[in-house]
Amino acid sequence: MANPRNRFSKARTGKRRSQWKLASPTLVSCPQCHTYKLPHRVCGECGYYDGKQVVKVEAK
Repeated sequence: MANPRNRFSKARTGKRRSQWKLASPTLVSCPQCHTYKLPHRVCGECGYYDGKQVVKVEAK
């Protein structure tokens, strides 16, 4: 099996691994109830999507 010829420096390894970070989810405000929700998805609080009520949400 092949082995690496030279050792990679810590700086080079760190530069490569700096791209491994997690992306935080993008949140948008619901135009109906103004809570935060994921884009292009039904609001979990009010059940609206694209100005229409899609899901009937029970009161808590």
